[in-house]
Amino acid sequence: MRIMKTFVTKQSDAVADRKWYVVDAEGMVLGRLATEVAHIIRGKHKAIFAPYLDAGDHVIVINADKIVLTSNKADRKFAYHHTGYPGHLRAALYRDLLKDKPEFVIEKAVKGMLPHGPLGRQMAKKLKVYSGPDHPHQAQQPVLRTLGTAPKSA
Repeated sequence: MRIMKTFVTKQSDAVADRKWYVVDAEGMVLGRLATEVAHIIRGKHKAIFAPYLDAGDHVIVINADKIVLTSNKADRKFAYHHTGYPGHLRAALYRDLLKDKPEFVIEKAVKGMLPHGPLGRQMAKKLKVYSGPDHPHQAQQPVLRTLGTAPKSA
């Protein structure tokens, strides 16, 4: 009888094949974009995925200022922030955030879909969001990724 050994993913296996992807957010719905970006950052699209490791890829989101919120969420939804002082809960409409800080809107949505703890904070560093079509990561040779499709294997 032949004994099979279980493959246990190590961090060195996960880091060896990290890729960089560019995602164009123009005309995309915020939640659908955020779920797919979080999926890539977490590494769930890879065969070596392990919930205890950071096995994901880097994602660059461009055209963040052209993201879409459905069903009047821009006028009805608030982003809350507490300063730490009693009674200092701040609320900002998403309409105002999309106008002033569109990068923050996407970062907040993606970070909310990552693990909450040290591992999630480490994963969130692999997300780069820019409001225009340009980004400073050309040296990493990022691949344009259309969401809704599986990445091509190398």
